[in-house]
Amino acid sequence: MLSLVDFAIFPLIASCVVSLFIIVQLIIALKRNPKKVSVAFLIAMVLIIVGAVLSVVIQDEDLQLFILTVTVLADTVLLIPQAFKLKKKEEIIPEEVIEPEEKEEVFTIPDNYLKDGVAIADTGKEFVFHAAESFSEESGLSRLLDFINASLIREIKADGGAILLVDDFEDVIAVKSFSGDFPPPYKLPEDVPHKIVRVETSFRFAQFGLGENIFGEIARSGKPELITDPLSDSRIYQNEPEDFLKCGSYIIIPLTIHDTVIGVAALARRFDTAVFNEDDFTAAKILTDFACASIKNVYSFQEIVEHSDLTKEAEMAGKIQLTLHPKLLPSIPGLSLGSYFNTSEGVCGDYYDVLPSRKDRISFILADVAGKGMNSLVIMVMIRAILRLIVNTKQSAATIISWANRGIAIENNIDHFASLALINYDSTTNTIQYATAGSTPILYYNKATGDCEKITSASDPIGVEKTTEYTDKELKVNPGDIIAMYSDGLVEAVDSRGKQYSVDSLMKIIIENNELSSKEIASLVKADVKNFTGSAHQHDDQTLLVIKIQ
Repeated sequence: MLSLVDFAIFPLIASCVVSLFIIVQLIIALKRNPKKVSVAFLIAMVLIIVGAVLSVVIQDEDLQLFILTVTVLADTVLLIPQAFKLKKKEEIIPEEVIEPEEKEEVFTIPDNYLKDGVAIADTGKEFVFHAAESFSEESGLSRLLDFINASLIREIKADGGAILLVDDFEDVIAVKSFSGDFPPPYKLPEDVPHKIVRVETSFRFAQFGLGENIFGEIARSGKPELITDPLSDSRIYQNEPEDFLKCGSYIIIPLTIHDTVIGVAALARRFDTAVFNEDDFTAAKILTDFACASIKNVYSFQEIVEHSDLTKEAEMAGKIQLTLHPKLLPSIPGLSLGSYFNTSEGVCGDYYDVLPSRKDRISFILADVAGKGMNSLVIMVMIRAILRLIVNTKQSAATIISWANRGIAIENNIDHFASLALINYDSTTNTIQYATAGSTPILYYNKATGDCEKITSASDPIGVEKTTEYTDKELKVNPGDIIAMYSDGLVEAVDSRGKQYSVDSLMKIIIENNELSSKEIASLVKADVKNFTGSAHQHDDQTLLVIKIQ
């Protein structure tokens, strides 16, 4: 039958565990601030563990009792002097004259920085929790940005908000999250009608050069701004008279990590509501401090994962990609064709094609799919298949692109987009009909005048909005004229100093060598780009298609 002595082992084991935990905490505290930890107290905890272990190991009950008694006595002797020291410190050193190094520094948020009884610190903790959950999600950064944006809107009581991130390679800042009523403080593109849906769609996928408008300026300067009177601020553009475009007040704060601006957080209130005040501004700055740390962690983590995934997919995507491009450009009477195609890291988002569909139509296509890897390759395959089916119809270039856009945008589970240029050449009338989606440019060299210019303007990319309508343009061409289609990776190729190759360099090659064939011009561009970039690593694909009228 078990006695009380037999059950004594359980509290002894518990004492060991608790004492061991206290010792670990004391050692950590001792390393941080030796003055705050009593060595005698540390020894007392060790004695408790030793006494408890010996009491369990030794079977003699009298000896067990003796060990426990000695342990209690030793601990009492060690701790009694500590009580006198505490009393002495209380009498000699009043609380108000304790040296700063004796106090632990504790971060607190003043009461006036609380919104609706909810501490900003609690919202900051939620940012951290969502960042941790985002590591395992493919769209984790987007979900985190949406959560941060919604939280900022809620806590600061804004009508709308947006988060924009800086692209280090392209020197631009792009909208990554957008919600609510946010009157654009910049001049809307001319082709965007003043309708709520179209304005929101344009802003949702907008990107701006650093320093280009209020967003780019704050991203470049790193200085937060509280704007309460937009009418007197020259940096704010008024797109009114529509009420939903009238500017109210704004808070725009750079997201900064270690003196590096990774983006901006922007909040807006409508013109008919109370303007932001200094308390709102201060609260927003504190929240963005939490937000930018969370964003940076996810950003860095996803860059590592993305690079790893690209490496695994590179070989497979590269093999498939080779089958999508013409192995040889067709020989077409009256035309000289040349191309230059260079991939970045073996996985390409660029695609070009030449399709002699009818006697009165030869179609030239150049597309740049956003992103890298297999998802981009799937979009490329879809675009290629759709275009090859419908270019031989009597539909115009803009209609063909609109049909392709509907086919891509209808796939709700695909979040990739593509810029695309389509040229239909009619050899019977020496006319080209062209249309573009996104920012893929077309250059036109006029032999008669010797001028070279870009003849396209930016529009919504394929896959953004299925109702987007594209515009046809026509141009009469003559022998000696040259048309060049290219992806942005070509003119944005950088040298070791980060300087871009530029459109002007491409135009110069075309102008100076206009007497040569398209193939020779493409070869000269290839050599010039390689000579310019040297050994500098490129982050985007480079594609050029040259068409010369003979």
